[in-house]
Amino acid sequence: MAKKKVGRLTLEEKRGLIEREENSALSVRQQCELLGLNRATFYYEPVPWNEDDLRLMNVIDVLFTKKPTLGVRQMMWRLRDRGFPVGRKRVRTLMRHMGLFPILPKRNTSKPNPEHPVYPYLLRDVVINRVNQVWSMDITYIRLGKGFAYLTAVMDWHSRYVVAWRLSNTLTADFCVECLKEALQYGKPDVFNTDQGCQFTSAEFIKVLEDAKIAISMDGKGRAIDNIFVERLWRTVKYDDIYIKGYQTIPEVHEGLKEFFDDYNMERRHSSLGYKTPWSVFSGLELIRSDEAISQKI
Repeated sequence: MAKKKVGRLTLEEKRGLIEREENSALSVRQQCELLGLNRATFYYEPVPWNEDDLRLMNVIDVLFTKKPTLGVRQMMWRLRDRGFPVGRKRVRTLMRHMGLFPILPKRNTSKPNPEHPVYPYLLRDVVINRVNQVWSMDITYIRLGKGFAYLTAVMDWHSRYVVAWRLSNTLTADFCVECLKEALQYGKPDVFNTDQGCQFTSAEFIKVLEDAKIAISMDGKGRAIDNIFVERLWRTVKYDDIYIKGYQTIPEVHEGLKEFFDDYNMERRHSSLGYKTPWSVFSGLELIRSDEAISQKI
């Protein structure tokens, strides 16, 4: 029971529970192990970015979301056309920090840890026709007023239902592991698909899948088309919420995304689902709202 409660805590909540060694009978290392928190995450303090870099990253985010095939060189030229005198080295540094790699069948378009195992892609030519057949997961950059955050989500391919999501101010594996564990409380897929990023090839992440006896599938390098449903989700999240709302802080974006994902899962009807909602397909239940319930919500 205690492990379940700990697994539901956010990274910030776990960090808040840890006491410095002079005030605790347990060392920081022992406390981190008990909470399932990486020590590097506990000690991490975000480095403030200057206004120029933040402005550039936000423009890069918009351009990349609109056209995810843009590599460093094309991104550089588009930024210069918009009045930003940048070089390839700076663009490459910012895109790598944002976790953005172009959708192209070429080398070095994703950044796995060379010491981590990479699994084959299992879904080529597979017909997806039922709930919990395939889940997938990805990470995207979220712009804020004075900084940025990262969003990860687990989606059921057949229903488009977002099973779980998490926000973080770092690209460590911890928040991805937390999101995966939460998702597995609501079901279990036959196959779990991700890209080859170091968060998804980490020992902690792989162990959760192996312990649950779930087949692991990973996109080929540069083949975000293999994870196309989550890529479409990111586009919807950004154009329908992030870019419109202009969130300033992580608590603000968390509350906004909670409302967005509730609406996306419960209210948004998809033509590919026969104009049903993701929740109605995922749960097998038709979602029917009475006029009274709708008026109360409004």
